[in-house]
Amino acid sequence: MKPNSRQLRLSSWPNIKKPSSAYGGLYKVLRRSLRNPTRRAPPPLAAAARLASPLSPAAAMGRRPARCYRQIKNKPYPKSRYCRGVPDPKIRIYDVGMKKKGVDEFPYCVHLVSWEKENVSSEALEAARIACNKYMTKSAGKDAFHLRVRVHPFHVLRINKMLSCAGADRLQTGMRGAFGKPQGTCARVAIGQVLLSVRCKDSNAPHASEALRRAKFKFPGRQKIIESRKWGFTKFNRPDYLRYKSEGRIAPDGVNAKLLGNHGPLNKRAPGKAFLEAAA
Repeated sequence: MKPNSRQLRLSSWPNIKKPSSAYGGLYKVLRRSLRNPTRRAPPPLAAAARLASPLSPAAAMGRRPARCYRQIKNKPYPKSRYCRGVPDPKIRIYDVGMKKKGVDEFPYCVHLVSWEKENVSSEALEAARIACNKYMTKSAGKDAFHLRVRVHPFHVLRINKMLSCAGADRLQTGMRGAFGKPQGTCARVAIGQVLLSVRCKDSNAPHASEALRRAKFKFPGRQKIIESRKWGFTKFNRPDYLRYKSEGRIAPDGVNAKLLGNHGPLNKRAPGKAFLEAAA
C-alpha cells in the first residue's frame, strides 16, 4: 500500500522524542504543526522567548559579582526598621579554634591588615575564615591556635533587578524608581584596618603566617601580613607584659588581661603593694 502524504511527513521526523519539561511546549508545537499542515507554526524565536520567560528555570540568574560593590561611595546603610528584608550574612562564626584558652597560652600574634579602602563582602570573609582555619588545623593542630575575624558585615548592599528575557522592555521601567532591594551585606574596610588575627605559640608562627597568606587570596585589593609586638590579643608589648606579670600587676581576663594600677581602695592591696609605679 502506498503511504499518503501525512505518513511521509511524520516519517521524515523519526528522531523527535519527548524532551525535558523545559522544552515541552516547543515539542508540542512542532508535533501539532506536523499533524495539521493548515495550521502555521510560530516562528522559532517566539517559541524560544516563551521558554526563556522569567518563570522558567532557564532564566535563573546568579548573584551579582562583588566587584560591582567594591568601591565605598555611599553612606553606611545598616539593617534597621526602615531597611527590612536583609538576607543573613554568609559568615556566622567569628572566633575559631581554642577561643577559651587563657592569655598566657598563646603569646604570639599575627594580623592580616587591609591596605585599601573598600567593601569586603560577607562571602569573602567566610571564604577567608575557612581557608585559614583549614590550613592551621592541618599544619598546627586544632588545639594550637585561636583565629578571630575582626570586621563585621553590617553594610547592606542593594540591587535593582532587571529582566533579561525577550520582551522585557515592556515589563520593566528602566531607571524609574531605581532604589533597589537588599541583596547582601559587606564590611566597610579602611586602610590599615585588621581583617584577621591569629594567636598561637611561638613554635607555630610560620604556620600562622602561611595560613593568612592563603586567606589573602579570598579578598579583593591589597593586604599585608604584619607580626604584632603585643602579647596575644592584649594591648601590652611582650617585654612589658612579662615585667608586669613578674611584678604581680597582671590580672588575666579571658583572652585579654587587666593591668592593676594605682586606683582603688588601699585595704584591697597586698602588703608591700600600697603604691605601684604608673604604667608606661
